[in-house]
Amino acid sequence: MRRVSAVVVLALAVLHTNADARLEVEVLRSVGGLPPHIVGAFEEPLSFQQTPGGPFYVFDRRGHSVWAVDSDTKTLIKLVEIGPELGRILQPRGFDTSATGSFVVADAPRGVERIQIFGGGGIRRGGFTLPARQRTASIVVGPLLMSGIASIRFTEPTLLISQPEGGTLFTEYSSSGYAFRTFGRLRDTGHEQDRDVHLALNVGLPLVDPTGGYFYVFLAGRPMFQKYDRNGSLLYERHIEGPEIDRYLAGLPTRWPTRRVDDRELPLVTPAVRAAAVDARGSLWISLMEPYTYVYDAQGDKRRVIQFSAAGVISPTSLFFTKDGRLLVTPGCYEFDPRP
Repeated sequence: MRRVSAVVVLALAVLHTNADARLEVEVLRSVGGLPPHIVGAFEEPLSFQQTPGGPFYVFDRRGHSVWAVDSDTKTLIKLVEIGPELGRILQPRGFDTSATGSFVVADAPRGVERIQIFGGGGIRRGGFTLPARQRTASIVVGPLLMSGIASIRFTEPTLLISQPEGGTLFTEYSSSGYAFRTFGRLRDTGHEQDRDVHLALNVGLPLVDPTGGYFYVFLAGRPMFQKYDRNGSLLYERHIEGPEIDRYLAGLPTRWPTRRVDDRELPLVTPAVRAAAVDARGSLWISLMEPYTYVYDAQGDKRRVIQFSAAGVISPTSLFFTKDGRLLVTPGCYEFDPRP
């Protein structure tokens, strides 16, 4: 009996180890979204969100603007326009909304990183700039500069930013710019002697879990994520693995080339992750640079592999879960039913 039990235990262990390999790719097809004539008004919609019962918001990065679309998707209004002045945005990099209808935009006019908070009607309510010594670590994704402020999360009245150059993964700011909490230890990268590369490999997406705590998804290097409790203590760490990411892993270099961006020489680090979000049940959705999205349950186990389909296969640049459980995706400003 003991020998049989041991065999059963071993078989279960092998099944668990190979669970990722057995997951079939699900295709989620669009069930709605913004009409094509409205989407056509945007140059590069990089975020598509909605407040509970309120309008849709579209962050147009290349258009240096934020738009509102009414809930019946018929009326389009530009809330924030291009410009370096307060109340306008220039070289925007990050965007997020709160449940009250307010939103935040992170931009960098003349290279100065700035955070601005707006009310639902697009009226500026406050903001602050980051001192030069706190300028965030960055990675380059094609023409897009992904720095810590691009990862901003609006946890009204506070804000979360990935800021590894300060020695931790999470920095939580007040609306006036006071950094009152930091947590999350930088991971080992093997490039600690090259500070820019080491910091770039620690840039990530700080995410709030609606069921409690936080996730941190690393954008580049060895794909992985971490889960923290409400107090900022590490609960667990998981590597992101699967056949869809094997080509990226095989191509990881030991030395990273550089590229000049503005007045800085930055390592040209190839990311593994495009976007991530957490649904109402505490499951973590991670969209890869390849057109696949992995879904992990609250315990950190991978449960689904998804491809999004609308006008062809979509590689999401943003994911947003509405209060009623719909999933909003850019590019294209599509809507999906995320249920299995």
